[in-house]
Amino acid sequence: MSKIPGKPEEIFGDFSHEVKALFGADLISIILYGSAARGEYVPKKSDINFMIVLSENGISRLGEAMALTAKWHKRKVATPLFLTQNYIASSLDTFPIEFLNFKTAYRLIFGEDVLKDLGFDKKFVRLQCERELKGKLLQLRENFLETGGKKQNIEALIRLSLPTFFSIFQAVLFLNDKQPARGINDLLAFMANDLQLDTGLFRKLNEIKRGEKKLAASEAVSLMENYVAEIRKLSISIDGLEVKST
Repeated sequence: MSKIPGKPEEIFGDFSHEVKALFGADLISIILYGSAARGEYVPKKSDINFMIVLSENGISRLGEAMALTAKWHKRKVATPLFLTQNYIASSLDTFPIEFLNFKTAYRLIFGEDVLKDLGFDKKFVRLQCERELKGKLLQLRENFLETGGKKQNIEALIRLSLPTFFSIFQAVLFLNDKQPARGINDLLAFMANDLQLDTGLFRKLNEIKRGEKKLAASEAVSLMENYVAEIRKLSISIDGLEVKST
């Protein structure tokens, strides 16, 4: 049971069977999202992320999923997102970026496709982009100072912070009437062409995040300074962006 899968598909059957057995008729959907859904899963490094949609009665029995969650952690399955359809519908004005990213790359494993017909209002997406960028920029600066300039601390900060900004970049794609980026390479191309961000910098940050490149101690601080500067540039750009409700 503890074997980490070489491919996410190896666990779909067993995982789905156990979730179905636990929740029965209260289970509406099992959806794969994240790196595994984008085809970027790296064995032993990537988590496998599932969204589990339950009825209102099912979500009230959430405590029954504790043992299942702990068991599947051993196979690199992250703690699933447990949601209801009502939660999804009522969150599109407050958390549109999260659901926009879910819809960009996902795979229906079981049940009803609750993401297929979701629509998003640009006004709400832009508002969350501005809020997230300004808040995360302050946090990035603070966390940068707290690293003390140590290489290993900066590497950890890159791994922790970069996925959040990539999610925001997907939302900016939507605001610019572009098709969703199916992978990091497409996203980086958009960042260079439409946002005038330093693609080389973000490519390097992504390689560090994925463990494909080691960060030299001599460049750690300057790399982070450039990272912060690029996020500030994007924050200023979004602050001046005007959009109409859709």
